[in-house]
Amino acid sequence: MSENGIISKISGPLVIADKIRGCEMYELVKVGEEGLMGETIRLDGDLAYIQVYEDTTGLKPGEPVIRTGAPLSATLGPGIITNFYDGIQRPLDEIRKRAGDYITRGVEVPALDETVQWEFTPTAEEGKTLEGGDVLGTVPESKVITHKIMVPPGMGGKLIKINGGKKTILDTIAVIETDAGTEELTMVQKWPVRIGRPYAKKLDAEVPLLTGQRIYDTFFPMAKGGAGAIPGGFGTGKTVSQHQLAKWSDAQVVVYVGCGERGNEMTEVLDTFPELDDPTTGEKLMERSVLIANTSNMPVAAREASIYTGITIAEYYRDMGYDVSMMADSTSRWAEALREVSGRLEEMPGEEGYPAYLATRLADFYERTGRVEVLGSRDEKGSVSAVGAVSPPGGDLSEPVSQNTLRVVSVFWALDSTLADRRHFPAINWLRSYTLYLDTLKPWFEKNAPPGFMDQRNKMMSILQTESELQEIVQLVGADALPERERVLLDVARMVREDFLQQNAYHEVDSYCALEKQYLMANAILKFYEKADEAIDAGVAISKIESVPVKDEIARMKYVPLEEFKSYHEMILKHMDEQFAKLEA
Repeated sequence: MSENGIISKISGPLVIADKIRGCEMYELVKVGEEGLMGETIRLDGDLAYIQVYEDTTGLKPGEPVIRTGAPLSATLGPGIITNFYDGIQRPLDEIRKRAGDYITRGVEVPALDETVQWEFTPTAEEGKTLEGGDVLGTVPESKVITHKIMVPPGMGGKLIKINGGKKTILDTIAVIETDAGTEELTMVQKWPVRIGRPYAKKLDAEVPLLTGQRIYDTFFPMAKGGAGAIPGGFGTGKTVSQHQLAKWSDAQVVVYVGCGERGNEMTEVLDTFPELDDPTTGEKLMERSVLIANTSNMPVAAREASIYTGITIAEYYRDMGYDVSMMADSTSRWAEALREVSGRLEEMPGEEGYPAYLATRLADFYERTGRVEVLGSRDEKGSVSAVGAVSPPGGDLSEPVSQNTLRVVSVFWALDSTLADRRHFPAINWLRSYTLYLDTLKPWFEKNAPPGFMDQRNKMMSILQTESELQEIVQLVGADALPERERVLLDVARMVREDFLQQNAYHEVDSYCALEKQYLMANAILKFYEKADEAIDAGVAISKIESVPVKDEIARMKYVPLEEFKSYHEMILKHMDEQFAKLEA
């Protein structure tokens, strides 16, 4: 027989409850007189070890622990987009209205507003047999997102009745006849956050996630449904890099999880997102975003839940047929929460005190990404792409979180403190970073990008690698001692670094760079390299090549808007021809 229990021991966020026979692993419980939310993470006879998602100050042994009989679940339905949640999907704006600027303990607020009436338009026909994932109808959730109300996974049957019109999320919108009897369906689904939502089939990663950032799109592209990591030390620009990905990637829905980050960084996200214009829709970016915040001063155990809450919401919109990008900032803070709770459980520590199951948990999270064929009888595809920031202490990428993340992700954008110190942003080291998607994405680029796009990328990578090899000689004897051809290469490598790879996240024009503009910018730099090489062959002095005025035009090209760029590019090529012709005359 199952029963409720009492608190027998408290250790920070960990509470041990006694006399709670029948409790299940990962079951949600209410702890203490105030009913604090917690989750069972270990069972030992009649003892349940509970990680509490709220501050445990003031709890006393002997207080009750009430079972709910359900796992920690996300509430999925209209109203998620534009919302701002904490790690266990409590809407922070609603909490502020009820409790003020500081969240009081034990506050219970439904994840979705149960009073708002949504305009439900049925699309399924009565009398048809439906299966899990089939669409019953649509709701205009925001100005740009049409929310598809679906039959929950694992359920199906004959549609007996469907009602359109103004409905709250708890109103019955459809009745289906199953083998077990009739089921009334509302607009809401509940889904356990630790279990991945099912799909019909996983697809190959063959479509890129375009971000408008030159270092990502041209040099180290990521596929839709891919997993990437941005590791870097303090001050290298992880958060700004993720903001850029969230703002400009061509995913239709953005889920941003601030996990254990500083409060002022999350405040910046909250202030900037509602003001940002979305280049793809013309509306505000917030119209297709959901934010989850669990700042560093919030209860540590809720960090662990926030990542799962975020990926579950992402999977839900994937099941509608949307491309979703999820930003997790940062998985290191999440791993620290695992380490703290593991220490309280007195588990055998692994490397650097992290629990032995760290690698498994990281793999479980990143494996929930992917591009898939969705459930149901419709022929639709959706994707979840995840980018996790990693904050290794002192920028040491040999520590366990970085190493275990690198084993499971396919894109590695390595931030470099040396580049950050030189004010080169994004401070991504082009020699240490890599992508495993180049081969699978090559057919897409050949078909959809300007001709020769991948060849240009390979030429620029070769220039940067050669520059790195030459740097050792330069440091010993100086650049002037090099042959003239190598000096030209060093000059072109500087142009690639400063005029192409450097990108100003806060500049009105340079913040976003379309693929066509990236191609033309690279084309201008490589054309300069060709002309300079020809000039060397013709016996032109290196000092003259280094001082051609067209270099200034190349340096300014990143700030030219896309609509004017084609003519600006043609002007650069024309000036280049004229100036090099004069040199050789």
